[in-house]
Amino acid sequence: MGRVNSAASTVVVFAQDADAPADAVVQELDRRGVPVFRADLSWFPQRLRLDARLDGEGRWCGRLWTDHRSVRLEDVRAIWYRDPAAFEFPGTLTDVERAYAHREARLGFGGVLAALPVRWVNHPNRAADAMYKPLQLATAAACGLRVQPTLVTNAPPAVKDFADQHGELVCKSFGPNTITEGGQLKVAYTRRLSHDDLAALEGVASTATQLQRWVDKAHEARVVVVGDRIFTITITTASAAARVDWRADFAALRYEHIDTPDQIAEPLRRYMHALGLAYAAVDFAVDTDGRWHFLEANTSGQYGWLETQTGAPITHALADLLTRPKGQP
Repeated sequence: MGRVNSAASTVVVFAQDADAPADAVVQELDRRGVPVFRADLSWFPQRLRLDARLDGEGRWCGRLWTDHRSVRLEDVRAIWYRDPAAFEFPGTLTDVERAYAHREARLGFGGVLAALPVRWVNHPNRAADAMYKPLQLATAAACGLRVQPTLVTNAPPAVKDFADQHGELVCKSFGPNTITEGGQLKVAYTRRLSHDDLAALEGVASTATQLQRWVDKAHEARVVVVGDRIFTITITTASAAARVDWRADFAALRYEHIDTPDQIAEPLRRYMHALGLAYAAVDFAVDTDGRWHFLEANTSGQYGWLETQTGAPITHALADLLTRPKGQP
């Protein structure tokens, strides 16, 4: 691919400092001669600065810069919003001042970027909407994907009724499955409920709880959607823990890059269009009868280790998407 000389040619990458897949995409863009401005939102406002002015035609002009590089807003062609860290403010601020500063940064800094007529992968507002699991499940079903019966409740009797109706259940987190407590990282893997669990449901009343009918899985799959391209990697497990949640035992996993089944590809494209997304990593359970069940989609989902294991050219696909003219899918 030739070097890019267009004036509006810079790709802005918002990613955390330690992000190997982001490094790989930046290196690929550099190989193609595409200018890149990379930063993390945690750098704002102490290391990342913005000077934006609305011109007479309603366009935001100005620049975004650090001590080492800058980009004119008019030169931005695409923004890759790759799970950046949160804004960080001076330690001298009080809690009230920090909350105010965060709101102003989100609405001011974020508002200027949101107004730029560029390609987003993904737009943070679309990604924020798409993180809600109940919305994901309803959208997936409406787009033609198979979805398991799901219960969201804080009422223990509802869990017992749901179990009587659907049999074996799993309990799943709505958001990230990690927390830090007492300086230690704790992980909440998907849990297959036992008879003892169903007899002790007091914890259900403490918050919203998600339960879903268990799928008797032959294997699972992570489907990575990059614009109009779809990469499907099957994940086969060799341990009991990984069969419930493959994240629980990475050493027991085997991977294969396969052609995406037609009955999955077209509904997935409808799903992406419905939620306004350009990228997602979508997890499926494939049952022993070969039926694919949508589990969840992550708009910043990881793919780097799958690319390493299978050779799926996801980095190249992302570089293609970020350098494609905005009007093209």
